[in-house]
Amino acid sequence: MTLEQQLIQKTYYKMFINEHENIDPARVLGEVFQEEAKKDVPDLSNIRFAQGEVYFHYKDYETAIFKWENIINELEPWAKKNIADAYFELGMAPTAEDIYTSIQSDNPTLNTEVALKLFALYIDRGKLDAAVSTIKKAILANPDYPNVTSRARAFFEEQQDWENAVELAVNEAKRTESLEWFDILCGYVKNGKTQVIAPSYFSHALALLFYRDKDKFEQLVTAFLDSCRQEDTYFSWLNEVNHLLLNLDLKREDHWKVLSALYKDAYLRLISGRYFIKEINGLLPDLLTNWLRLADHEHIVIAAAAVLSWNEMFPGSLSVSIVKESEELISKLEFESDELEECLTLFQSIIKWADTYDMGENNRVKWIVQQLLDFQTYHMLVTGLSGSGKSTFINTLLGEDLQDSPTSMAIMFKYADELEISEVTDASITPLAGFTDFQERMDRLRNASESIIEFCQPNGFLRQNSIAIMDTAGLKGGGHQDRDEILKNFHVADTILYVLDANTAFADKEQAALLQIQELVPDIPIHFLLSKLDTIADENDALRIYRETEAAIHSFLPDAKVFVSSIRYDRKQEQEDLQAFIKSIKNTRNMKDKRLAKLLFYIRMLLSGFLQKRIDVENQLVEAVRWNEDMHSKLNGAVNQLVDLVANKTETLAKSYREIKNTIEKEIADTVPKMLRECSGLIKENSDFTRIHLDLNDEMNHKLQQFLGEQMMPKYFRLLQDWIETSKIEFAQSQKFLNELAEGFNNMFGEERLTLSCDFKVLDDWRRDTERMTSGFRLEKVNILLRRTPSQLLLKSAGKLFGALAQNKAMLYNKFKAFVENEEYLDVAATVGQQFFQPFELFEKSLERDVSMFFKGPLAILNDTVEEVHSEIQTNRELLDQMNTNPEMFRDPLTLFEVRLRQFEWMTVAGKGLMKV
Repeated sequence: MTLEQQLIQKTYYKMFINEHENIDPARVLGEVFQEEAKKDVPDLSNIRFAQGEVYFHYKDYETAIFKWENIINELEPWAKKNIADAYFELGMAPTAEDIYTSIQSDNPTLNTEVALKLFALYIDRGKLDAAVSTIKKAILANPDYPNVTSRARAFFEEQQDWENAVELAVNEAKRTESLEWFDILCGYVKNGKTQVIAPSYFSHALALLFYRDKDKFEQLVTAFLDSCRQEDTYFSWLNEVNHLLLNLDLKREDHWKVLSALYKDAYLRLISGRYFIKEINGLLPDLLTNWLRLADHEHIVIAAAAVLSWNEMFPGSLSVSIVKESEELISKLEFESDELEECLTLFQSIIKWADTYDMGENNRVKWIVQQLLDFQTYHMLVTGLSGSGKSTFINTLLGEDLQDSPTSMAIMFKYADELEISEVTDASITPLAGFTDFQERMDRLRNASESIIEFCQPNGFLRQNSIAIMDTAGLKGGGHQDRDEILKNFHVADTILYVLDANTAFADKEQAALLQIQELVPDIPIHFLLSKLDTIADENDALRIYRETEAAIHSFLPDAKVFVSSIRYDRKQEQEDLQAFIKSIKNTRNMKDKRLAKLLFYIRMLLSGFLQKRIDVENQLVEAVRWNEDMHSKLNGAVNQLVDLVANKTETLAKSYREIKNTIEKEIADTVPKMLRECSGLIKENSDFTRIHLDLNDEMNHKLQQFLGEQMMPKYFRLLQDWIETSKIEFAQSQKFLNELAEGFNNMFGEERLTLSCDFKVLDDWRRDTERMTSGFRLEKVNILLRRTPSQLLLKSAGKLFGALAQNKAMLYNKFKAFVENEEYLDVAATVGQQFFQPFELFEKSLERDVSMFFKGPLAILNDTVEEVHSEIQTNRELLDQMNTNPEMFRDPLTLFEVRLRQFEWMTVAGKGLMKV
């Protein structure tokens, strides 16, 4: 054992024991101390140091401290360290810490031991930051010291201090190039402990591992990329790994199987449509370059195809040498893969993207793909010019009259155990109730080019021949209408059977239609059925027409076969002949490859459709904004019209009401004074003039009550009813105007959006109120002759004074009569008029409100519609701004899908597959 090991383990004292091992060390050292003390120049430090160790082991820490405090030779630093150890054992950690930190030495072993003791002390006292700092300094100063790094690692892991744990693993891996430390680092990565650390921090360690152990390198890189797959650092890691690999001596012969698959996954993820091109275009070239350099046998063709497809879409982004190498690999290597599965994966990715970004249901193309995947069923498409006898032939073929009129849309007749009929559109797949519903749908949807009817039925001919018959609307014989509306269904077919009318066989229109079909689907074989030959009376003419038609067809399509159909033939026999004919033209060789080519066509069509849909959506939004702005202006105009109408009707009805009131008011004002003056006839010479004014006042009030209650109030009631009827006419005219207004707007909206119904209940309220207010009138007694005017006072006084004297009655009679006849009574007329109209004051004041209530509903609806249209304008403008601000949101995914499609097509070259339909 070396001296340093003895000092560390506190066994230095054994140097003095030798042959006295069985004797108490304290006694042996005591005797040695006595012998040394007898010398002239004794050296007692080493003995005291050894005695301190023995007392320490005996747990006599105070005595040990006393001994070590008197060490003055080269062992003094070790003695100080031991003193600190003793104080630590005594539970005096602060004192121990002070002594540890005061030790100064050039001995790395001593310094490391002091650091480890301090490390343990800090942990014990909970001073974790100090513990971290101390152990990291110890590692930096003496990393190879036994257990320093292992104790540090254990501490970091216990404290879940993953940053320092990872740092330790990386530093030790770089320093020692030990695979053990790389394995530890890999474990941290797999457990997600490195996600917050910049990728560049690990590059040096990865580069060292590459040359140390390539398998471990592949494992660690894979762990890094897997750990950040769902994190924001994924791009940073890909970028860092790409830069690292570009600077390493990668060789395909090293068989990077795991890394090759990982790069394939990364590539497919980047071009899946979830990222913008600007986010990945700086990353893809390096990724593709590295993928080609490390791709294993399984992925080399895929990587080369990816390079070529990316270079086609983004020329110049990849080095010429990489592109050239990819071309050579594609041309030399043969590639076997499940091409159909790859193609379906691409199709499903596009559909998933379309669903995410609300690009419609796309049920029609999904249905078509299902048909293409049904390899047990052969698809024969029957077509021909309108009126060629195509529907009649299909009825014969299926053995029943399924169509009694020309076909209006594409129909797929398929075998099934039970009758099932569905209409397939992009928006939905709608089951039809039965044959009657099917016929109604055919009649209702003439020229419905966006629909396909799937007609599944238990039919022996379809089952025996494993065939599906597709019928289309008749061709026009040229023009874009055929191409756009009918010919797009032709790609579903494995064979096309073209029906010719014997009366106009192979005319110019037929040849024009066939040229279009050949241009669109050059790889689908075309055969012919000559119909209506039985309409040719002369058999020789019929035979000549058949031969001429067959010759013309063969000059146009040498491999085409011709079949003759006629309603004169026995139906069963004709079916048998048809069955033999179909068997002769049914070609299932390389069906999977051909169906794959069709699937590629529909993927391209789908992508093109999305691009057009984006343009259509933008155009629709622009048109919607323009249209809504126009509607907004018109609606505001309608609101202003209605406001003016309300004001006009209010003024008209209020004016007519006031005219009635004024008429009654004038009649009362004119009649009352006259009526009161006529009351002079009630004065007689024998009247009791002492109370004549009282009796006469009562009689006048009685007459007024009769006049107002029995004459004027009924008249007022009749006039008010006439006014209400006039108002009803006015309101009806207004309602008619609003109905016409609503109809005009609804025609523009294309829906019943506005219903401008006024509240005619207002008229009922008016009738009820007027009936109630005119049902009776009670005049409050008016003081006509009992007021304190000078003339009245004089008459009343004279009556009381002279009324009892008979000779004075003639005079009083004349005076009273003259007074009654000459009085104006204007104030009385005003008073009774006020009483008469008092119940109607609230009614009159509420007229304006009532007219407004009548129009309240339409006005509210118009205002709400104005707000709705304004909101639609804002929404559409925001969508337009978003589309114009971020056009890549739509364009980029489609571009990347195009890259994948071209990659797949390049792969088919290596696999000897079909490049296009």
